[in-house]
Amino acid sequence: MFFPILDIILKLSIEKKLKMTKRTSLPRLYLLAFLLLLGSHTHSYGQKNSKSTPNFVIIFADDLGYGDLGTYGHPTIRTPHLDRMAYEGQKWTNFYVGASVCTPSRAALLTGRLPIRNGMSSSKSRVLFPNSKNGLPANEVTLAEQLKKAGYSTACIGKWHLGHKEQYLPTNNGFDYYFGIPYSNDMDHVGKGNYKKLAKGGQKSIIKEDYNVPLLRNTEVIERPANQNTITRRYSDEAVSFIKENKDKPFFVYLAHNLPHIPLFASKDFLGKSKRGLYGDVLEEIDNGVGKIIAALKDEGLAENTIVVFTSDNGPWLPFKTHGGSAGLLRAGKGSTWEGGMREPGIFWGPGKIKPGVISDLGSTMDLFTTFSNMAGIPVPDDRVVDGVDLSPTLLEHGASPRESILYYRQNELYAVRLGDFKAHFITNGVYGQFGKKEIHNPPILYNLSEDPSEQFDIAEDHPEVLTKINELVAAHKSKLIKGKDMLAERE
Repeated sequence: MFFPILDIILKLSIEKKLKMTKRTSLPRLYLLAFLLLLGSHTHSYGQKNSKSTPNFVIIFADDLGYGDLGTYGHPTIRTPHLDRMAYEGQKWTNFYVGASVCTPSRAALLTGRLPIRNGMSSSKSRVLFPNSKNGLPANEVTLAEQLKKAGYSTACIGKWHLGHKEQYLPTNNGFDYYFGIPYSNDMDHVGKGNYKKLAKGGQKSIIKEDYNVPLLRNTEVIERPANQNTITRRYSDEAVSFIKENKDKPFFVYLAHNLPHIPLFASKDFLGKSKRGLYGDVLEEIDNGVGKIIAALKDEGLAENTIVVFTSDNGPWLPFKTHGGSAGLLRAGKGSTWEGGMREPGIFWGPGKIKPGVISDLGSTMDLFTTFSNMAGIPVPDDRVVDGVDLSPTLLEHGASPRESILYYRQNELYAVRLGDFKAHFITNGVYGQFGKKEIHNPPILYNLSEDPSEQFDIAEDHPEVLTKINELVAAHKSKLIKGKDMLAERE
């Protein structure tokens, strides 16, 4: 890009030497050269992989628990690559998702908005299904669409679950490339038997042909049923290939594994290797793929200018016993608004940018939208409410996180709110036959999560001033809330 500009400058220099007068001097010529070079840099913004435009990789697991990684305390699941990411980068201990189940959580990450604002949560259906009529609204701006404004190459690899029809697929939501399954890997079940019973027999009893899930490349079905025995490896390999093919431009890779959501599958290289059983096999293969991606970034000289994030869409699916994960010391799991449902591992790695450390401030997957937009120099849309905040001060300099609160929605009801260290439950409800029945609390139950992360000791009576502040926050939120049209309820 610079060579044509230099040719112009050289020609101008010759002409000036021939025509130079007392009022035309070389300093003015140098100024012209500088302005031309500046214009060239502006024109090429986002076109070359320079330090001004960092690359982004988000690795999003499915149904992973807060306590499922070695660095978060699991005693037998080996995750050396993720552990190293946490050691070399930042490990967040209060990192949250936008919802406790698949579809709304993914919408929250990619749009930076609470799912209730765009209709990706519903009072009638918790997620999208193969016969769902709708998907992510076309007027939503995804993180991929944001980054495309700065010339990023974008890829979605893995589980989508924001609409399976062509108009809702990743290639119509800002992604140049898609390789993955359009919804959960347990859907399109055509086999016999209950998974809970089949799981007792190990993977030999879990047959990939029992799940007729399609594998797509862009908008074309290339395999059905998807071979889930090899799908984790193939996802990681696709990510590595995309990185290598796009190393000369800024890129964004959204790698959304469809595991360890049940049914569990692992390749022969990992099957039977983990002390944690099949669930551990799955996670150790995912960790291996993380290692491949980090190695590729280093080999291509991109590590110093790339930020890699690892987290999950929601907590563990506990009814499946050893085929589900662990929320560690957190209460409950997937589907709930207890901490185990929405607090997730959050690891940020970027040796040229991320300041290493353990971060106990609040963060959310919704913040990735705003943070990455700002890092890429792209204005955040001002025609809608964006719930994400910019975590750059914390990531780069260990400054205080600007996030002060977390809203815990279950479908279209606000169940709980965290403000600082304190969390108030207005409604509690069991899930998947566990953790009791729905109960409305007036006054709310209150916990100090820094002192009581397992949510065991109600301190509402001791802190009425905290409940007052939380109630004020809720009132302000609801007074301005405009709910989106329900995109999950309709079926065909």
